[in-house]
Amino acid sequence: MTLSPPPLHNDCFALPAGVDWTPVDEALALLKSRIHPVTAEESVSLNAALGRVLARDVTALRANPPLPNTAVDGYGFAGGKTKGDHVLPLVAGRAAAGPAYEGEVPDGHAIRILTGASLPRGVDTVVLQEDVSADETHIAFHGPIKAGANTRKAGEDVLQGAVILKAGRVVTPTDLALAAATGHGVLPVRLRLRVGVLSTGDELIEPGGVAQPGQIYDANRPMLLAVLHEMGFDAIDLGRVPDDPAALRVALDRAAAETDVVLTSGGASAGDEDHVSALLRSEGTLQHWRIALKPGRPLALALWKQTPVFGLPGNPVAALVCTLVFAAPALAVLAGSAWTAPEAVLLPAAFSKNKKPGRREFLRARLREGRVEVFSSEGSGRISGLSWAEGLVELSDGAQIIAPGDLVRFIPFQSFTPR
Repeated sequence: MTLSPPPLHNDCFALPAGVDWTPVDEALALLKSRIHPVTAEESVSLNAALGRVLARDVTALRANPPLPNTAVDGYGFAGGKTKGDHVLPLVAGRAAAGPAYEGEVPDGHAIRILTGASLPRGVDTVVLQEDVSADETHIAFHGPIKAGANTRKAGEDVLQGAVILKAGRVVTPTDLALAAATGHGVLPVRLRLRVGVLSTGDELIEPGGVAQPGQIYDANRPMLLAVLHEMGFDAIDLGRVPDDPAALRVALDRAAAETDVVLTSGGASAGDEDHVSALLRSEGTLQHWRIALKPGRPLALALWKQTPVFGLPGNPVAALVCTLVFAAPALAVLAGSAWTAPEAVLLPAAFSKNKKPGRREFLRARLREGRVEVFSSEGSGRISGLSWAEGLVELSDGAQIIAPGDLVRFIPFQSFTPR
């Protein structure tokens, strides 16, 4: 049985009275405070858990290691040995990984033991086989050897009942190893967040089609679907619709039925031809967030039949920046993961810039020979700059004068992926 969290409140995107232009950090903090997970929980096998978001804390069903064991091949006995020469008689048999040695090693005796074997009763110390001379009945070696040498204690890695993986974590390959080692065959995860991508506009045609004068190819949809897929979400292609309120209504109704979140691009501003905004305003819960951001227009946020809608700019550069900066951390929370800010690194600039105060700016950038280059043009219509770039340079809200060699914040595109 799956259990779904409640939907978002109708006023979750409402701005406080009197808000005009909102700084990026304030907008992010407000968005973070207004949303919660919307995905249900299920249990899946370890083989199906990679990349999924854990729904609950996972505790160790078994200690790791479950029993004291040896870390090396050698000979085991009780207690440490002082400096000098030591000769110990051997008991019959040996201890190896797998079924435990059934007997007990008497005090003053030793047993042949192999890596990973549980320590037999009467053994708490192991001497390396390379440090031993042996025949069929005795071993000889030089001390000193500390008690407990070359052994692992039960639970020294993980104790039974300890939390090994926290709720909200995106499961990694190494998490699967930890879960398996501590007794798990299935994990409690959230259903993948279904994120629909809808393009709007009479001017758009499908990539590869024959463009007529005044028409452009839909570049946003393939880009956004790929970005969402790389982030681990279930990216759903909702197609494109013309600037027609009736067609938009049908598309949004379908999106609300088939997805958990919708990203639209185009028509989300406040102009005469912005039909997405008009429809969301009249029949949804539209809010325009005027964010002090470049590139980017006001971010349109709404609920359509209790499904959150992120109205992105139609410009591909602004659409990508708004997706990475605002949608990515919000989608992570809606998916059941934690809100995470992208990790930036301070690196020397290979460019000059005089930045005016007032807006947070993100420049298309890449790293070459330890220095950060930015795209030759800041024009938001230069789609080639997106392909050229490997990340973004983030410039603070205030005025800045940047000279070559100055440290700047570089954020690789991969750093925006929820983790």
